[in-house]
Amino acid sequence: MARILLRLKQRAQKAGVPVIYVNDNFGQWRSDFRRTVDHCVMQGRGRDVVKLLRPEESDYFVLKPKHSAFFSTTLETLLRYLETQTLILTGIAGNFWVLFTANDAYMRDFDILVPSDCTVSNTKKENNLALRLMKKFLKADTRSSSRIVFRDSKGKLAQRSPSRRNTARSKVSIR
Repeated sequence: MARILLRLKQRAQKAGVPVIYVNDNFGQWRSDFRRTVDHCVMQGRGRDVVKLLRPEESDYFVLKPKHSAFFSTTLETLLRYLETQTLILTGIAGNFWVLFTANDAYMRDFDILVPSDCTVSNTKKENNLALRLMKKFLKADTRSSSRIVFRDSKGKLAQRSPSRRNTARSKVSIR
C-alpha cells in the first residue's frame, strides 16, 4: 500500500494538489509534527512506511488527538483556506481514522475519495467492510488510485503546479 500511496502523492504534487498529513500525537502534547515523524522513524513499528512516505517541506500537517482528523484540529480551517471541495483520504487504520474522518468530511459536505488500494486495516475483512460502509453511507468513491485523474480549475489535465492558493481548486476526476 505504501508504494502505491507514494505514487498517488507524487501525481497529486505534480498537479499542484496539496498534500496534508494528519497523524496522532501519541499523547505527546508538547510534541510538534516533525518530532512526531522523527519518533516514528526511530522507534515506530511502521518505520519503513514512515521513511518511504516522509513529509516534504511543501506538505501541510495536522496533529490529531483522537480518531477523526477533524476532531479538535485545525484541519477544517486549512481546507477552507485552500478552497478544498474534494478529499482523498488514505492511510493505515481504514476501519478507524479513515472511516471516522470520512464521516466527518461527509457531514461537512466534502466530496470523498478513499482509494481502495491506499488504505489498510488490521485485517482485509475489516478494511473491506470499512470501504463498503464509506461507499454506501458516505457516498465515497472507493476505486483504485490508478483511476484518479487530476485536472486543473479549467478541467484540463493538470501538467504543472499552480500557485499555492489555487492548488485545491485542481479538480479530481475518476476515469
